[in-house]
Amino acid sequence: MAIDLPRHGFGGAPIGNLYDEVAEEQARATVDAAWDSGVRLYDTAPHYGLGLSERRLGAALAGRSGYLLSTKVGRLLRPKASGPGHDDDIFDVSGELERVWDFSAAGVRASLDESLERLGLPSVDIALIHDPDNHVDQAIGEAYPALAELRADGRVRAIGVGMNQWQAPLRFVQETGIDVVMLAGRYTLLDQSGLPLLDECAKRGVKVLAAGVFNSGILATHEPSGTYDYVPAPPHLLERARRIAGICERHGVTLPHAALAFPLRHEAITTIVLGARTPEEVRRNADLWSRPVPEELWAELEGEGLLAAAR
Repeated sequence: MAIDLPRHGFGGAPIGNLYDEVAEEQARATVDAAWDSGVRLYDTAPHYGLGLSERRLGAALAGRSGYLLSTKVGRLLRPKASGPGHDDDIFDVSGELERVWDFSAAGVRASLDESLERLGLPSVDIALIHDPDNHVDQAIGEAYPALAELRADGRVRAIGVGMNQWQAPLRFVQETGIDVVMLAGRYTLLDQSGLPLLDECAKRGVKVLAAGVFNSGILATHEPSGTYDYVPAPPHLLERARRIAGICERHGVTLPHAALAFPLRHEAITTIVLGARTPEEVRRNADLWSRPVPEELWAELEGEGLLAAAR
């Protein structure tokens, strides 16, 4: 892939009003904080707030250069059949649009064109097929060839797939010529199930963007709580996270610090993508990723059977 990926990226779902509304000024300040922290990869999608994240990110990056931008295809935004109303997904937005799944070649081209309009850009660096869980065959047979043509034409520099599971991306890696995978939540302190995918990516030279490194919340604070994969964390995972936190503490490391550092230990992972809704979150994460984590921590976690060995 003719593109170098930085170690840290900004995830644009929260500024698309994920769960709760984010004021315009706060969204802009959050992107500004990411920029000031040295972040130069920004990821978004039409799905995030029915295009709100793309519009906000495009406006915040206008006039800047030297960054990479990633967006996604697979959900077209179309007039809502039932008329204006509140989003029926997990974003706190209202409007006249709804998401329509479309992994056809025409749908991919339309999706990218509409994203570019919202972003105010002539092209993007990375285009990812977004969550084709129930459409894998069509995404491989139609969406991928369309993206490959766009890559050949220079409309995008790199193409790939972004999902919360590892099995379908493995098919893409084995059956297509994608450049990159965005894997959310499947290679974290609590869940290393995505190792077969990562090992295949390393073998084939496919780069991996790791998202969801806090598993939606359980690893975001030193006292594990909240959600795992967007639902209340089950007791057995809370207990496992607490055991990991205790070992981290003995090595002078917090749970979120270790959660940020762990995925980059695998050779296939080039980038950690972190969503944020406030400048304070951005600065806190940047402070954590700037600090080293002692190798002794990983050795103890592996020895206790709490972590798969790094590749």
